[in-house]
Amino acid sequence: MSSGPGGSGPDDGPRPTGKRPEGPSRPSLRPTKPASLVVAAVVTAALAWLGMSRFFAAIPNVTWLAGLTLAGLAVVEAVAARTTKARVEQRPRRGAVNPLLVARYAVLAKASSLAGAIFVGAYGGVAAWALAERDELRVAAANLAPAIAGAVGALALVAAALLLERACRVPDPPDDDTGGISGGAFTSRR
Repeated sequence: MSSGPGGSGPDDGPRPTGKRPEGPSRPSLRPTKPASLVVAAVVTAALAWLGMSRFFAAIPNVTWLAGLTLAGLAVVEAVAARTTKARVEQRPRRGAVNPLLVARYAVLAKASSLAGAIFVGAYGGVAAWALAERDELRVAAANLAPAIAGAVGALALVAAALLLERACRVPDPPDDDTGGISGGAFTSRR
């Protein structure tokens, strides 16, 4: 018993103003805001500093493997950004664009930039703690270089993820003097 289009029952009244118009909603993925990445890194750095200063004896040493892994992921995402940008811009001999793959890359880029920012904060907090305590604690001196390498690898991941996210954007079509629609994602190209 539906009361009309989009209604779910006989007691449905008019929709309040300020709501979305009826019809299918278009999913959207907004660009990553640099401020949110900075906040994530700063909060994580403060927590890492606090955790290391209180529980350094119970926390295992920082290894080089994590920093190298983050740097490797950064290389993979930078290569994906380069090839994706070339395909989206329809450069010769690059192949067709797979829209589903580009959407997956965009989601990967969003997740990687946030994860990279969190790792930058974690490794930055550990590195700052190790730098402050390296003269008094042997464990701090041993953790300093791998923590710096981890922070650099995480920064590289953030940069590559932001490049990949930017490469996944649909370019605006060229302005058309024939009266065509411009500026939208659903314009036809001839």
